Amino acid sequence: MWCSRMALRRLQQVAVTPLNMAGGLTSNVQREMSTLPRVYITRQIPPEGLKILRESGQVQFELWDSDDVPVPRKELLQKVKGVDGLVCVLTEKIDTELLDAAGPNLKVLSTMSVGFDHLSLEELKKRGIRVGYTPDVLTDSVAELTVALLLTTSRRLIEATHEAKTGGWGTWRTLWLCGHELAGSTVGILGLGRIGVAIAERLAPFKVKKFIYADVAPRPELASVINAEYVSFDELAKQSDFLSVCCALTPETKEICNKDLFSKMKNTSIFINTSRGGVVNQEDLYEALSTGQIAGAGLDVTVPEPLPTSHPLFTLKNCVILPHIASASYATRNNMSALAANNLLLGLRGEPMIKELKL
Repeated sequence: MWCSRMALRRLQQVAVTPLNMAGGLTSNVQREMSTLPRVYITRQIPPEGLKILRESGQVQFELWDSDDVPVPRKELLQKVKGVDGLVCVLTEKIDTELLDAAGPNLKVLSTMSVGFDHLSLEELKKRGIRVGYTPDVLTDSVAELTVALLLTTSRRLIEATHEAKTGGWGTWRTLWLCGHELAGSTVGILGLGRIGVAIAERLAPFKVKKFIYADVAPRPELASVINAEYVSFDELAKQSDFLSVCCALTPETKEICNKDLFSKMKNTSIFINTSRGGVVNQEDLYEALSTGQIAGAGLDVTVPEPLPTSHPLFTLKNCVILPHIASASYATRNNMSALAANNLLLGLRGEPMIKELKL
């Protein structure tokens, strides 16, 4: 928590010195404000980001004032007309239609997310629109949630809680609700980045025997931190007792976790995904879980989101599904909001962003 607070203070300090409003708004100040860059914010982002934008004195902004319901597409297309900057979250599809609606004034897009599969990067590049995003500040919270989901799934905690609440807790039994432990296991990571390293660092004290990973290429500097071995995709599937998916969603990784992967995994293996739902073929995952091809799965991300309550995966006892909450800590969401705000302000000033996607 101390580290998160320090990070937030650093992000707050980046913000531009605010205009002095002590004497109220003079007509000159009002005229100046009317010429400030216009920004639309597609969601009621956490307060730290809004505070930075308000106190910067650098932009005039309007926002969709709800945290519960995304801005309707028709409304969004109207509101972005003529804006200079846009702050969005992962529920908004930033595509050709929206960029056409925004028009040529749009110069900076800041997304409050680490993922960018909701952005049409080629269109943004073609139009010269700079893109800020919010990686790194959510590493700790995502890693913590991944470990929590892994343990919940492998030790069958949801099943156990249900049995205790509904009268299934009878006499002690030798194999009732037995799960799989981390001690002596091999943990595989698909896509080794900062989050993958942070997950491994948290799992190491559980006496994990070995960490392995697969990626587009070896990543020796990161791997050395956790003493992880680079293996092929097939070997990752075959060796992993616990397989954690940490890769970004790209055309190359779309549904990379499919029947072929699951067929190579042990029938005692636990599959965990806290990256993006699109990297998994959910029909193949259902088949693998329902037939006992793998032991269990924990998902924080699905396709679509929210996943309909009628989806077959919800019928399985060995599948734990969370509503995309990996970064959902107060500190992390405020840090993401502050970073998104600062990316926007710096981009509008023509300066290097703190975290910018190189298109």
